[in-house]
Amino acid sequence: MFSGIVKGKGRIVEATGRGGDLRLVIGTAGVDLGALARGASVAVNGVCLTAAALEPDGFAADVSAETLARTTLGTFKPGDAVNLEPSLRLGDTVDGHLVYGHVDGVGRVAALTPAGRSVVLSIEVPESLGRYIAVKGSVAVDGASLTVNAVQADRFSVNIIPHTREITVISGYERGTPVNIEVDMIARYLERLLAAETGGLSLETLRRHGFIESD
Repeated sequence: MFSGIVKGKGRIVEATGRGGDLRLVIGTAGVDLGALARGASVAVNGVCLTAAALEPDGFAADVSAETLARTTLGTFKPGDAVNLEPSLRLGDTVDGHLVYGHVDGVGRVAALTPAGRSVVLSIEVPESLGRYIAVKGSVAVDGASLTVNAVQADRFSVNIIPHTREITVISGYERGTPVNIEVDMIARYLERLLAAETGGLSLETLRRHGFIESD
């Protein structure tokens, strides 16, 4: 599990196909991932990968066909920048929101609009994901925890401050750039409750399942 607070940008060193899967070697020079060990989890552009082998300045990870089909990892080539975040440890501060590293789908950058020293980033998403995204809710874009400012039928927008642009791959975004999207898990649990309750969602339903406290 992660918090969506990217530690810095790594680089793809190698991307090698292996019988339908992909072996990535990722350079981590200058990015503090703590005491990275073989078998540890690292979020790479928001995708939870296992460090299968350690390199002098990085690690290698295997990407399954399922992950390749659902994320942007299959488009990586040597030299590409990627967001990196180590997994949370007990006692760590969650400055973003809880991110699982299980990407729900791929969106595309629709617009980048200057707003003072910040940039308003607009992202188109599939209809199947749009219903989970709400104003002032959280969303992970390439692993970065962001707050949703506005939502339309097929897109949402977030504000990117200078610090976030500097340390993440957002600095290289252009119109049309594909991005990994992970929606807030709370939205999925609420959908599950709606599907399970024949009477629809109510205060009593939320109370019974622990989303609100009893009076």
